[in-house]
Amino acid sequence: MSYLDYAIIVVYFVLVIGIGFWYQRRAAEGLESYFLAGKSMHWLALAMSGSVATFDITGTMWIVALIYLFGMKSMWNHWMWGFLMAAFFMSYMGKWVRRSGVMTGAEWMVTRFGDGRDGKTARMAYTLMAVVMLTGFTGYAFQGIGKFADVYVDIKPLTTFLADAIPPAAPFMEACAANEPTVLAVGIFAITTLYVLLGGLYGVVATNVIQTVILTVASILIAVVAYLNLTPQMLAAAVPVDGTSITSLAPVWSVDAKLPDDYALYHLFGALVLVWVVKGLLLNLGGPGQMTDFQIFLATRSARDASKLGAAWSGFLVVRWAMCMGIAMLALTHGLDIVNDQGKVDAESVMPRVLEQFLGPGVRGLVIAGLLAAFMSTFSATVNAAASYVVRDLWQPLFARDAGQRGLIRASYVATVGVVVAGIALGLQADSIRDIWDWIMMSVGAAVVVPNVLRWYWWRLNGTGYAVGTLLGIAASLGLLASVKVAGAVVGPIEPGAATPSILAVAQTLNLPYISFPLVSVLSIAGCLAGTWLVRPTDDAILVSFYESVRPFGAWKPIREQTGLTPEQLADPSESMSLTVVNLGLSSVVILGVYLSPMYLVGHWHGYALAWFAAAVAAAVILYFTWYKNLPSAEAADLS
Repeated sequence: MSYLDYAIIVVYFVLVIGIGFWYQRRAAEGLESYFLAGKSMHWLALAMSGSVATFDITGTMWIVALIYLFGMKSMWNHWMWGFLMAAFFMSYMGKWVRRSGVMTGAEWMVTRFGDGRDGKTARMAYTLMAVVMLTGFTGYAFQGIGKFADVYVDIKPLTTFLADAIPPAAPFMEACAANEPTVLAVGIFAITTLYVLLGGLYGVVATNVIQTVILTVASILIAVVAYLNLTPQMLAAAVPVDGTSITSLAPVWSVDAKLPDDYALYHLFGALVLVWVVKGLLLNLGGPGQMTDFQIFLATRSARDASKLGAAWSGFLVVRWAMCMGIAMLALTHGLDIVNDQGKVDAESVMPRVLEQFLGPGVRGLVIAGLLAAFMSTFSATVNAAASYVVRDLWQPLFARDAGQRGLIRASYVATVGVVVAGIALGLQADSIRDIWDWIMMSVGAAVVVPNVLRWYWWRLNGTGYAVGTLLGIAASLGLLASVKVAGAVVGPIEPGAATPSILAVAQTLNLPYISFPLVSVLSIAGCLAGTWLVRPTDDAILVSFYESVRPFGAWKPIREQTGLTPEQLADPSESMSLTVVNLGLSSVVILGVYLSPMYLVGHWHGYALAWFAAAVAAAVILYFTWYKNLPSAEAADLS
């Protein structure tokens, strides 16, 4: 990179750290200020923050890798993280979460199951799950940012200089030079952690708004560069690694082409599609599933604002898909060398290598600053949310019931650093982005999706059932992860070309997503049902209070009949399940249309782009009448 590129990146880092200092005093006023920004921020700013928090650099590298390998059919992969989540947020889930009126997703358990032993058990189970998953996301970010930075930054001149200047430090400097991606990732983690520590959610949202602007500009620049460097003739000759059509969205059952080692399990593509779709639907039905999402909706001013936030969520992600498509197409059409030092294809390095080759000085610095913004926005939201669970749901109720606000803020600082350190340790154990992502989404995710669905739609689920189902699922997912490590340690090094010993082969097979997901899910369901039926139901008074405030639909008839809601309130069209389903379908079409049309446009497939865009516009017009006109009124919003 040029000195101009480095200067742009340094200015960006100074800016975001300065914002952390600026908001330090307001964030330190109390836990609600630190973790929910005092519920005072505009819904559009929160939408930017929540949206860009999912626009992470690691995930973007992974999306590019998938398009490079599988073309447009890679979109099926994104069901696993519930990429249609905004449709559920805007249709009903956003207002449900906001009406709960709590500070964390774990604290929500008390409103659903009470503050007795039953509710506290559910709260602790959810907290454990949230901390495990958010720590996993931190490790996932660590794996990606190191790979990205390693392409642009060479620390060897610095380590050589320090080794010569300080001879006793020579062995350490040599180790740093040999592990450059890890050193760079630790450095970027340290800078980001600083402004998260200082500014809390105020700092996170403020920096995320700035990062949204930078990232949008950077993404549009990349998409335009790609469009100008691609021709229909070049694209006609390009074929993704799986050997099928780039433009086709239709999934295939199996992929016969030679895939990189890290993606060999994708040969059975059809089986993966089945579990991805099931997982995504369950994830979205269960409410905000990334743990950071829950916090964003709780921070809104009202249920009405929460619904509008959900609608805006996907809008700020549109440019991401155009950018990813452009990068992948440039790599496919220009014969980019993505073989790593071991002589193996590394699809996850496509993005940084394309940006290095096709962007000039200054533009490259701006784009890299934008992508660093993507990383920092995700990282900051993840760490802030994880710390909120540790302090609010573990430390305060168990050890510091009478602690003052200053003591709790100090505990938040410690929790933030602890989550970062644990995430780094987990990231060091992963071999690839896909490796850790699949474990988080398909194994840990399977542990909680069913309990999370049942808590909203089935009145009979009690806190014990939720806790047993979640904890049994978490134990199974951690056991599957450990099984490969243990089996590998028992077997020891395997000679190249030698058959995989049976004990290791069994462990690896059990960790395949189309096996681990149903296995963990079944155990989780069994735990939910056993815990629910072996313990008395939650008190009706607690359930009636929950129903009257949140107004969920589903299997709530015995509770609904006991509420004090008027017939007019029960007949409110904004609470109608049938209308909600219609809005879900329409908003899903809008999201798919605005994601797919720019992807096809970058690839010069103008007919596909126009068709998807037209579908999105038509669905949006209908939504104005079926959704926007039926949002909670201002009076109802004031009560939420």
